[in-house]
Amino acid sequence: MKNGKAWWIVLFISLAVILPFAAPYFTFDPSAARVALSSSSLQFPILVAHIITALIALLVGFVQFRETVRRSRPMLHRYAGRLYVACVGISGILAIALVFYMESFTKAVGFLTLSAVWLYATWRGYRMARSGSFDAHRRWMIRSFGITLVAVSGRIAVPFLLLLYAVIHGFSLPGGREEMVGQALNVNIWVGLVLNLIAVEWIVLKPPAASSEA
Repeated sequence: MKNGKAWWIVLFISLAVILPFAAPYFTFDPSAARVALSSSSLQFPILVAHIITALIALLVGFVQFRETVRRSRPMLHRYAGRLYVACVGISGILAIALVFYMESFTKAVGFLTLSAVWLYATWRGYRMARSGSFDAHRRWMIRSFGITLVAVSGRIAVPFLLLLYAVIHGFSLPGGREEMVGQALNVNIWVGLVLNLIAVEWIVLKPPAASSEA
C-alpha cells in the first residue's frame, strides 16, 4: 500500500474487528467457541488452527504490503511471503474441512467458495514469483490479501445485513431475532467476498487513466 495513512487505517480496523472475535479461541476452551460445535473431537482443534493460521496470514500480509519492506528489506519480504503462503495454505485447507460441520448449506457453500478462491489466488501469486513474473505476482497477491480481509469485511457487513433484513421484512422480524441473525451470518461471507473483489479489481488494480492529449 503506497498510502501510509490508508495502511494504518485498514490495519487498525482489521485488528479491532478480528481480535475480539479470535481472542476466546486462544484459551483453547471449547466452551468459549462462538459457533455451535458437534460431538466430534476434531472440529474445535481444526477451527482453532484455522483461526490462528488465518490471523498470522492477515498480520504478515500487512507487513508484505508496506512499501518500505518491499524496497529496503527484500529478504524479509521473501521469507514473510513464504510464511504468508504457508499460513493461507494451511488455513484454507482447514476451512474446507470445517465446511462438513456446517448445518447451513448457504453458509457452507460460501465458506467453500471463499476457501477455494483464497487458495487459488495465493497459489497463482506464489507461482508467478517463482517464474519471475513479479508484476503478475503482485497483482495475484493483492487479490489473495483482499480475500484474506474477507474475515474483516464479512463481519463489518453483519450490522448492515441485519438492518437490510429488518427493512425487507417491514421491521416485523417474522422469525424473531435469532432467525434474523442466522440469515445474516449465512450470507455475510458472500457479501464480504464480493465487496472485497470489487475493491481490489476496480480500485486497487484499476490501471491509471490515460491522460488525454491536447
